[in-house]
Amino acid sequence: MRPDRRPESGRTEPGGLSARPWLVLAIAMVLSMSALAPASALEIFGLRIFGGSDNDDTEIVDPLSYTVTFDAGAADGDLADALEEASLLVQEADRPVSGSLGLISKARNDRERLVAALYAKAYYGGVVTITIAGQPIDEIAPDAEFARNGPVPVSIRVDAGTMFVLGEIRLGGDAADLAPARFGLIPGGDASSGAILKAERDMVRALKEEGRPLARVIGRQVVADSATNRLDVAFELEAGPIAPYGETIVQGTESVDREFTEYMAGLQPGETYSPDDLDAARERLQNLEVFNSVALTEGDALNPDGSIPINVTVSERKHRYFGVGATVSSTDGAGIEGYWGHRNLFGRAEKLRIEGSISRIGSTTNLGMLNYNARILFEKPGVFGPPSKFISSVKASFEHPNAYDRFSIDARAGIRRELTRQQSVSAEVRVEWSNVTDSFSPVVPRRHLLVSIPIEYVYDGRDNRLDPTQGQRFLLNVEPTRDVFSGANFVKLRGEASIYHALDQDGRVVLAGRAAAGSIVGAPLAAIPADRRFYSGGGGSVRGYAYQGVGPRDATNTPTGGRSFAEASLEMRIKLNDRFGLVPFVDAGTVSAGTVPGTGMWQLGAGLGFRYLTGFGPLRVDVAVPLNRQPGDPSFGAYAGIGQAF
Repeated sequence: MRPDRRPESGRTEPGGLSARPWLVLAIAMVLSMSALAPASALEIFGLRIFGGSDNDDTEIVDPLSYTVTFDAGAADGDLADALEEASLLVQEADRPVSGSLGLISKARNDRERLVAALYAKAYYGGVVTITIAGQPIDEIAPDAEFARNGPVPVSIRVDAGTMFVLGEIRLGGDAADLAPARFGLIPGGDASSGAILKAERDMVRALKEEGRPLARVIGRQVVADSATNRLDVAFELEAGPIAPYGETIVQGTESVDREFTEYMAGLQPGETYSPDDLDAARERLQNLEVFNSVALTEGDALNPDGSIPINVTVSERKHRYFGVGATVSSTDGAGIEGYWGHRNLFGRAEKLRIEGSISRIGSTTNLGMLNYNARILFEKPGVFGPPSKFISSVKASFEHPNAYDRFSIDARAGIRRELTRQQSVSAEVRVEWSNVTDSFSPVVPRRHLLVSIPIEYVYDGRDNRLDPTQGQRFLLNVEPTRDVFSGANFVKLRGEASIYHALDQDGRVVLAGRAAAGSIVGAPLAAIPADRRFYSGGGGSVRGYAYQGVGPRDATNTPTGGRSFAEASLEMRIKLNDRFGLVPFVDAGTVSAGTVPGTGMWQLGAGLGFRYLTGFGPLRVDVAVPLNRQPGDPSFGAYAGIGQAF
């Protein structure tokens, strides 16, 4: 092993934080958002995770305290929890209200929220009773004043009654030919308000998918029969005519070019209307990252020529941004990073980002053994049609993972294009000059000039990229490469698949699986630059092991990398409530000097993950142990990040 080298134990994962055997401190998550929260709170992406809301600091006029007792009657655990979470009187019991009128108003609003929560669970015969100081709220005068000799007692009782099921289902008008079961409307089936509203939306969507932009509900009737505990529903829909797109009308642009925004929406006049087109246009405009909000709506009526105008309303976000970040690890020392970016460089959503980082601070006293990275990235959307994007970057790296030392300059440019909302392809020309010291050349660095053409196909059918509950994702990457200095030619192939399946209707228990494999053909292992070989181990592959800790090693216990690898992971993602989750998992992986994936020694890791669920995705901490630990492997590993592990 080379001097001043410690086994690397983590790596930075795409879209996440540093994945290391010890928990990375929250500093990295907070500082990288360019905003420091008050000491009593943690705020990320503008969302306060811990600590009170901004309203906590707002002065309350005529504050009045109260105590609340909540009785869910005979409601089961899930229903009782849903009711208690719906009650603001319960959730905000530690916050005073503004006078007696404020308490009365809050109680009346609470009753409506509780009734809505009952309907959401298909309980249509329930009764909600709320009293203040012993008086039912309907008998309290609006100008009533409650005694101030202590907190005002509030009592909430909910008698849920019996769950309803669907009874008679009638579809009329232009919906008469639709099959109710297609939209989840089945006699004896789910009668919750959410299921009814979803069926209504889906029926309108089905008519719009025929090219009818003015489809709408013109009549609805919902009757709850308390004698039979059945909910009878009737809908009447009007389809309207099939219509092509008319003019796209953009409003709200300031520094972003309005005509470019219209162009990126990609709704060609004369083409038949489709709600899928509007969804794709909305997502495409959001992905430009120059708008805070994007709304696409059909016009209220057809144009005289029979076309439908489309209204696009946007609001711009700040186009310049910067940030700093930090990581701390007991094994790898500290790291700092910084970046500056512009989202709208020339007025058409061109993206420029400059970033740099230094890591391994404190793990070595030799400044030459720290990791240094710097990169400039430029992207220009819409170069060959709205679904396309020009991508380019230049990166300089001076790194010292356990397997090698490397100094490199990597330049690349190419095109990424969306084939559909789920499918995309990209092709680049990549040129990298590198100076590498590894197991095969431990004293004299080897120089490489690599010219390659990475080609990638991605299918992403997940329902949520940070926390999927259903769907699949597949990736295939092919990179033919020539080393101009040595004359070596090789092709690197890599494939990955992940599948997600919810085991319950609410997606609270999700089975997730991932498999990946790769092979490098055309050159012997020693002729392939060390940073282009396959490695495994760490938070993004086999947890419980160090980064690059799975696979063949030389006589000094230094990883050599391999020409093939295979990995598999299985997780059971369990939401304990709306905030916290547990994830038991098992990982397996192997790296081999041969070209056939899966032929090396398999190493296994297992552990338990903890999730804190937020509006932008889960914050994760995974703790794992190696099941067949080899000499030099850690006894356990801990990894932190944003989003699920895969």
